[in-house]
Amino acid sequence: MSNLPFDPLLFSIATPLAVAFVIALGLPKRWSVRLAYVGFTAPALLALWTWCNYGAAPQQQGYAFLRTYSTGLDQLGIRLTLGLNGISLPLFVLAGLVGLAAGLYAIQSGAERLKIYLMLLLVMLAGLMGVFASVDIFYFYFFHELALIPSFIMVGVWGTRGPSENSYAAMKMTIYLTLGAMLSLLGLIALYVKSGASGAHSFNLITLREIIAAQPLEVTLQQNIFALLLFGFGILVSLWPLHTWAPLGYGAAPSSAAMLHAGVLKKFGLYGLVQIALPLLPAGIAHWGWLLGLLAVVGNVLVVGLITMAQRDLKQVVGYSSVMHMGYAFLGVATCSTLGVGGVVLLMVAHGLSVALLFLLATSIHQRTHTFDLQEMGGLAQKTPVLAGFFVAGTFASVGLPGFANFWGELAIFVAAWRFSPLFTVLAVAGVVISAIYGLRAAARVFFGPSTDALAKVTAVHPPTDLGWSERLPALILLGALFFVGFWPQSISRPLNATLAAVYAPANPAAK
Repeated sequence: MSNLPFDPLLFSIATPLAVAFVIALGLPKRWSVRLAYVGFTAPALLALWTWCNYGAAPQQQGYAFLRTYSTGLDQLGIRLTLGLNGISLPLFVLAGLVGLAAGLYAIQSGAERLKIYLMLLLVMLAGLMGVFASVDIFYFYFFHELALIPSFIMVGVWGTRGPSENSYAAMKMTIYLTLGAMLSLLGLIALYVKSGASGAHSFNLITLREIIAAQPLEVTLQQNIFALLLFGFGILVSLWPLHTWAPLGYGAAPSSAAMLHAGVLKKFGLYGLVQIALPLLPAGIAHWGWLLGLLAVVGNVLVVGLITMAQRDLKQVVGYSSVMHMGYAFLGVATCSTLGVGGVVLLMVAHGLSVALLFLLATSIHQRTHTFDLQEMGGLAQKTPVLAGFFVAGTFASVGLPGFANFWGELAIFVAAWRFSPLFTVLAVAGVVISAIYGLRAAARVFFGPSTDALAKVTAVHPPTDLGWSERLPALILLGALFFVGFWPQSISRPLNATLAAVYAPANPAAK
């Protein structure tokens, strides 16, 4: 199965958890920081190893590195089964890379109560690695909750907007995301119960596919279960109009938490739709697809895009931009085609890397200007050219410029969407213009033109310095990955195509 003497998927989850546990035991701060490097680096290296060796690894029922562990819940059909297919592999790698970048940035952040801060980030990272490594949907959900809880705490305690606004943001996130999690849990339980009519109750995704392929669920039942999963997962991904928690929460969140949540954890809902809902419930997406496409294009892309243009707070621009780009992903899901779903996976990876990079750089800008207000900035490129270069590159990636990973995801979605609805496609492409306007305007306001009087007063007391290597390294990890996938999309699309052909063709013969 692999030439490692241990299970790389299990260790990618266990290592950050073990490091967090050791830090919680009262390890001195100096050693806690050193050990945290191990906790953040090991999952990234193991994820890259699985990516490099995926093609050569033996495949079992469509999964590589497949291994099952008994957890004492076998009678309920719950066993910890870990494995990667072409859909989960790129997202598993995304979690490792963004986790490493967020961890490196957190270590040098100088945050108060740094040990607890790092411990929560490590728990969050462990949950994220577990989400995309899990083949059993019970543990898929369990690891999501494990990663979600630290994000609430970090927004409330280490938020950047003041105690009252931090508390409000954390409370709103808790309400919305708990509601989304409960709806999606109901959908997953319904899927488990209804697919077990033959007596073979199981949460294992491979078993569920075999059962439902042999005995498809009734059409109305598929539609109802899909609705629970769509709106439950949709809230978690910020589907319009249930999106308002996201820009508020990201605006208040400390940078590393925002990087992990917006960059990786937010992909949980889309991943659940692509990996679970669409293959198992084809009649559900056929019924709800048009509504999903309408909400995605009109709501997420156009309405949220115009709201983003009106923002004058840099971090809010990045937060609303993240919500807007989820509209493209939902549109790809609505097409219910292998091309559209493949574009969704590519876009999830690209968006995760680019939005994490922009949140990192937005905080670096704030540290030099002491404001997020775009009206108070200007001319920063003269003093921080490296920071300016990274931010402009991150903006280009977010817009979908060729050469970056985002381009391939958006292109595939637009091609698939044209077959689904030419009108939706035209409106979605208009969103590219909107994102270019607010993205390039933000870059121009921060780095070019004359410096404002407000910024001149700040820089006279605190002269800005360019990015140091403690900030450049995590930014280089993210930007390098964007370029790598942008110039070699086959590194993701080749295993992805094989999985989509195997998973989607039997479930939906009409999918193209």
